[in-house]
Amino acid sequence: TMAPARTGGKAAARGAKGKGKALGVARRRKPKAQTAQHKRAAVQRKKKRADLEALDESWDASAGKELAKGLGSDDDILRGVRDIKRQMKLADAKPKTLASLPLALAEKFREVVDKDTGGVIHAIESVILAAAESILSGNGLAFSVPSRGASNQQYVPELDRIVLKDSETMRKFGNRGEVRKVAIMSKLMQLVHELCSKDITATKRDLFYSDVKLFKKQEESDAALEDVTCMLGCTRCSLHVVASEKGLVVGRLRYREAGDLIDCTRMGVGGKAIPSNIQKCTDFESDAEFILLVEKDAAFQRLAEDRFYNRFPCIIITGKGQPDVATRQFLRKMQQDLKLQVLALVDADPYGLNIMSVYTRGSKNMSFDSSNLTTPGIKWLGVRPTDLDRFKLPNQCRLDMTEHDLKLGNKLLTEDFIQCNPEWMKELKVMIKTKEKAEIQALSSFGFQYLTEVYLPLKLQEKDWI
Repeated sequence: TMAPARTGGKAAARGAKGKGKALGVARRRKPKAQTAQHKRAAVQRKKKRADLEALDESWDASAGKELAKGLGSDDDILRGVRDIKRQMKLADAKPKTLASLPLALAEKFREVVDKDTGGVIHAIESVILAAAESILSGNGLAFSVPSRGASNQQYVPELDRIVLKDSETMRKFGNRGEVRKVAIMSKLMQLVHELCSKDITATKRDLFYSDVKLFKKQEESDAALEDVTCMLGCTRCSLHVVASEKGLVVGRLRYREAGDLIDCTRMGVGGKAIPSNIQKCTDFESDAEFILLVEKDAAFQRLAEDRFYNRFPCIIITGKGQPDVATRQFLRKMQQDLKLQVLALVDADPYGLNIMSVYTRGSKNMSFDSSNLTTPGIKWLGVRPTDLDRFKLPNQCRLDMTEHDLKLGNKLLTEDFIQCNPEWMKELKVMIKTKEKAEIQALSSFGFQYLTEVYLPLKLQEKDWI
């Protein structure tokens, strides 16, 4: 007699569960106006996709090569960059510093400077002496550390770069939340003092492995090292601490590295690794007409293999994505010494624009050293969002932007250093509106050498940079 009751109970439970699901669906149902709006947007996307697919069906490899017919002689192509080079030589502009600002404005910011070995040792000993006096006076061990948070950073239009404001915080050993940070900073200053006293150099990785139990993660020792650098008021190179080599350079450049003559036209297709210690690079010489800054290693290798710098005299440099300190310093030093225009070749996506901004306006993480790491006046040569249609890039080579892409793109729209450049804003808005992106390598759909034989020559000839 109980079995039917159990069966009925199960049926009732299933019914209740189904009813609950139905109610859940009803609760999640979107308003009619919103649903209609989404449907219209979906129809528009579907129509656009269909149009692009129809375009792809009639597309062939010669479609983008039609533009090649407008190319003139090499002299015609280089006329624009030669004019800029001539103007830059005549202007002989000096880098803008805090000293060039009105005193009331300059006092609100701080910047680090290059210091010799004696200066670094003196700065460390002064910090330790002040800490000892604090302990003896009963206040305990503490360091006054410049705040590197986002609220203490500002883009200064007069300098055209991000700088650090003068706010400081006390980092106390007696504070449970700060005790490890103080211990790590103390250890790092001890190691840097030893390096300077012996006049030797170490990598950030070397510092980490000097006391793994204290540092635990290299990210922590790296962050503390930036705090020490900022607190001592000197550049990281002044501390005799460098990072592993990452960037590459090739083309019409000769310079001396620790006394040895380096000829970048004889470095094969792989290029010359940019040294970690830029202070050892001197006597830059070149007959180049411009500097080509390339975001990715793949595009760099294409340009190097095709000997692009022989036909169009230039220097080609890459940081292989997000640039390291050494590559940024090398580009700045090279541009200042040679007085050449820097043209950037990056992916047509928010990350490409962000990387280019790091080179020219600086990064927020190292805003305290922006005067030594930024190269002002970099022009965006390509690949730009408007190039996708102009060069008839096929649909299969265009990628949909991800949520992360859109988030970064919208964030860049709010940045002061982007808003001060209307042309960059226009391109970024096109990118976000179309929700499409493309890599430099997408140009290979017209042929592996299309980048070096058509795209770049045409952009140079038309002075199509912003």
